[in-house]
Amino acid sequence: MCTGLSFTTEDHYFGRNLDLEFSYHETVTVTPRRFRFAFRAAESLETHHAIIGIATVSDGYPLYYDATNEKGLSVAGLNFPGNAVYHPRDDEKTNITPFELIPWLLGQFETVDQVKQALGGLNVLNESFSDEFPLSPLHWIIADANSAITVESVAEGLRVYDNPFGVLTNNPSFDIQSFRLNDFMALTNREPGNTFAPGLALDRYSRGMGGIGLPGDLSSSSRFVKAVFTRMNSVSGTSESESLSQFFHILGSVAQQRGCVRVAEDEKYEITIYSSCCNTRTGVYYYTTYENSQITGVDMHREDLDASELISFPLVEGQQIRMQN
Repeated sequence: MCTGLSFTTEDHYFGRNLDLEFSYHETVTVTPRRFRFAFRAAESLETHHAIIGIATVSDGYPLYYDATNEKGLSVAGLNFPGNAVYHPRDDEKTNITPFELIPWLLGQFETVDQVKQALGGLNVLNESFSDEFPLSPLHWIIADANSAITVESVAEGLRVYDNPFGVLTNNPSFDIQSFRLNDFMALTNREPGNTFAPGLALDRYSRGMGGIGLPGDLSSSSRFVKAVFTRMNSVSGTSESESLSQFFHILGSVAQQRGCVRVAEDEKYEITIYSSCCNTRTGVYYYTTYENSQITGVDMHREDLDASELISFPLVEGQQIRMQN
């Protein structure tokens, strides 16, 4: 399970928590403009926008989990089991597999509005990358500095939702997640008044009581509510340091700790493998990992973006401790 986030201060920031019980040896991967993207049922991209994000590279192909292009457009794919449905080839549409969707979008487009137009002619093709990497049931959050959308390929076809919250988790579908926020409209970041029974002398005995009832469990629907509440009430300075800190704190509010979500009898637990945050203007991709809470950064513009070969950086996973004496 995962949480995706789009957040703006002075700059726009995009990232996610990747919550899983195993790793595919992800790397921060820069795809330069002349890397050839070959698609299974669509025309190849010989040149395209440069891209940075976290990917598993298999057979020389970047399988991106989340990424941002040099124009500031970002996409993340999140688990959507039981709801995601991919379709047979449709000769009337552009056929793109789930693992190709991020490079296909980021390689060509600069804004969410452009993506919306392109999605009208898109069919998400039910073809896996390989036996080692079968089809993953996904839905996507796509964002630029001005707006965000959620895209879901379901049995009825491709659904595109405006996403004013800048948040995506997993199940249920985005329309149901959004409707559930109505149940929490009474929550507030302020000190609550006594609407329970005004004739009773009830005591505000603690700060934060306006948020009583905010979900705290790790289910995807509860993480959605909590992340939206946290993001929408978030107050941040505009500097890079303040913005990054706030972004990672928002993701931290819905992070998963080892032991809290057991997914198999052989002692496997879902954890937040990494948290990411890309400044979409500067192209600097920041991340932390489960055992390394120090923020690490990779600047795509320090690489040769006119090259043709992938550039990958293994994640720094061991804890980095700065001693002061």
